[in-house]
Amino acid sequence: MKVIILNGSPKAHGNTATALQEAERMLHQQGIETDWIHVGHLQIRGCIACNKCWETGICAFHDIVGDLSERMRDADGLLIGSPVYFASPNGTLLSLLDRLFYSNLHSDWSMKVGASVSIARRGGATATMDVLNKYFLKTNMPVVPSQYWSIAHGTTPGEVTCDEEGMQTMRQLGLNMAFMIKAIRLGLQQFGSPKIQEPLVETHYIR
Repeated sequence: MKVIILNGSPKAHGNTATALQEAERMLHQQGIETDWIHVGHLQIRGCIACNKCWETGICAFHDIVGDLSERMRDADGLLIGSPVYFASPNGTLLSLLDRLFYSNLHSDWSMKVGASVSIARRGGATATMDVLNKYFLKTNMPVVPSQYWSIAHGTTPGEVTCDEEGMQTMRQLGLNMAFMIKAIRLGLQQFGSPKIQEPLVETHYIR
């Protein structure tokens, strides 16, 4: 069992990474492997709606999005972390997620588990978490809860550890994620996939 951890902060060792590591510690404790990817410092262009991925199955731009798509095939879950930028995730991370999820809408990510972490100096953390979770909810990926919204606060690197409730929330998030991965795997073995067996219906609103 494996979880991909996506660090959307430009800082490899900042507060976002520290919070993700706290959740990761619980995943390892429960026997879940992790694959850590730092993306917040990269130059990643956004989606241009060319729809080439719907023909080829891969994004037209050959960069880390294609590599991440390959890694997701064998992953059981995706844990995304981002700092708060104007009450939203880091723009680089959003560019990556738009292309990653759009180019994989025809991939079966159903029942892969998704979790998000947002780190703020003060406000905007729940709005950021909401944006990240919507990627999972569009893709039949169950979203991991915790004892509180999966947010923590800190400004200078390492300061997030002073948010004791935030760190405990990260630990509970990791434990819940491990449990859901194991439970869903057992459920799929016993009951099969709940994904609807019908052609996709898309309703377009026109005049």
